[in-house]
Amino acid sequence: MRQFTLPDLGEGLEEAEIVSWHVNEGDHVVADQPLVSVETDKAVVEVPSPWSGRIAHLFGGKGDLIKVGAPLVEFAQSAGEDTGTVVGELGREEVKGAAAQRAAEPTPARTIAVLPAVRALARKLDVDLNLVQASGPGGTITRADVERAARSLAEVGPGEPLRGMRRAMAQRMAAAHSEVVRTTVTEEADINDWRKGEDPTIRLVRAIAAACKQQPSLNAWYNSAAGERRLIGRIDLGIAVDIEGGLIVPVLRNIGERDAHDLRAGLDRMRADAAARSIPPEELRGATITLSNFGMIGGRFANLVIVPPQVAIVGAGRIDDRVMAIAGQGAVRRVLPLSLTFDHRVVTGGEGARFLVALKTDLEQAS
Repeated sequence: MRQFTLPDLGEGLEEAEIVSWHVNEGDHVVADQPLVSVETDKAVVEVPSPWSGRIAHLFGGKGDLIKVGAPLVEFAQSAGEDTGTVVGELGREEVKGAAAQRAAEPTPARTIAVLPAVRALARKLDVDLNLVQASGPGGTITRADVERAARSLAEVGPGEPLRGMRRAMAQRMAAAHSEVVRTTVTEEADINDWRKGEDPTIRLVRAIAAACKQQPSLNAWYNSAAGERRLIGRIDLGIAVDIEGGLIVPVLRNIGERDAHDLRAGLDRMRADAAARSIPPEELRGATITLSNFGMIGGRFANLVIVPPQVAIVGAGRIDDRVMAIAGQGAVRRVLPLSLTFDHRVVTGGEGARFLVALKTDLEQAS
């Protein structure tokens, strides 16, 4: 006896539901003959026989869930080894009945699937099957497709694994994107009345402190697991710092209680430590709201990423001259673009808009 187990029909698949069997116990089948149609979370897929032989036993009936790697068919005899033939395609006549039951649902997208031998070849050649262009029948992946992809990857050079700071950044951004329901609103602050030599970063820091005091719901942490919001009295501002090798966000503490001179000294020390990669780990934790002053490099507005448990991040774009209507007359004014991205799970649109108005109002005050 020889058992054929349910192969991995797609990256990350754990189980599939039997839609219909195309063979019966006692039937003699040949290699590549369809055995069963199964439904994954993406599509209905035909699973062909890997060998020729007589069917001794079928595991499971219509509607049963079969785990990947669990027995699917038992053969009384087998001939030859795994041919490496690709598995599966959509829309066969045998599954019309199942398709009719799902008529009210959107048509599922086809999933690409391969037998273990082809998947093993992809692993050996370090080829991601999601990047392979399929040329087989019904849009399936063949050995030649995997080999062709491997040659293409060799031509463009080796992949560069993300390490250290850049790896941590990738993980944090992915987790934040999957969890936070973010919304962005934008404004422009007329800063033409600032005195010459005004420090834009310090003005932004102090304006954020003023806005947080008017709208404390933006200076908060949210525990999504517990469904709890915590308003925080002290304002600890994360400052996004772009350095070689990635992005770090050290924290400028208690900005609402510090004067401009003390804030500038703290910023200078922070940037020097960032450049020297000597910021203590505790100085990278505990921010209650974040500032990204990306306009120092370029850009006007941005849909920024919020890192939980924070609920808001302020973006400052490139300061530029704009023609604006002042008292009915056109005038050239210096303008600072502002972006506010907030977590709409816990911050309302009104709260976000009022915060942005408070931020703009403070920035537009003359020095």
